[in-house]
Amino acid sequence: MADIAPATVHLVGAGPGDPELLTIKAVRLIRDARLIVHDGLVSDDILALAGPQTELVSVAKQRSRHSMPQEAINALLVRFALAGEPVVRLKGGDPFIFGRGGEEVDACRAAGVPVEVVPGISAAIGAAAQAQLPLTHREASSAVSFVAGQCKGLADQNWSGLAGKGRTLVIYMGVATAADIADKLIADGVSPAIPVAVLENGTRANMRSLRTLLADLGDMVVREEVKSPALIVVGDVAAHALAHDVLADWAAKGENISEMRS
Repeated sequence: MADIAPATVHLVGAGPGDPELLTIKAVRLIRDARLIVHDGLVSDDILALAGPQTELVSVAKQRSRHSMPQEAINALLVRFALAGEPVVRLKGGDPFIFGRGGEEVDACRAAGVPVEVVPGISAAIGAAAQAQLPLTHREASSAVSFVAGQCKGLADQNWSGLAGKGRTLVIYMGVATAADIADKLIADGVSPAIPVAVLENGTRANMRSLRTLLADLGDMVVREEVKSPALIVVGDVAAHALAHDVLADWAAKGENISEMRS
């Protein structure tokens, strides 16, 4: 029996949800795929682009509960490819921005499996565009940082200098730890009155854009029942967003915003 040449694994960025934001290459690979291994955040509209010949395998992950550990996903991709089965690994956003695409590339390389990465629009880029929130602005920010808000040892991470005047901080997976994030940034010297935008369900029909102050972030997430997927954008650029401004809630509580700015 002749040896089977390993097939290629394509790591494809599906973007934040709107199928019209897919690259042309991503659409072609999805439509022609025989096997798609996809994340839970890949929208139904994007999965609907797959042809009738396509087998869909979900490896959805949720906070504190993984249907399949990352090591098992790596092994699954390698197993299919070594059997000569081309795989489209469809990932929300961009594979290399909090998508663990680097780990999957490493696993394929170690097994001698050809791998190709097709970039996608990251959640930050897509959601900010829909909210008309410029992540950089000549008058407000010349630097952008991306961090993960849902990870072990959050309090011990060094975010010094990532937020504040002239800088934008974009926090992925931060809804559940929003109050801790606000406390951490304020303790590190960021003004409690710096604008913050929360972008929920970016690029989708049910997207919400909310704006408040850093000191109100944790309470606002609870008060407005913000759900994942959502991004937190900290910085003066948030003031430029098309967003529902909930700062009036401070006045209703009798808070003195002017004192917080000091």
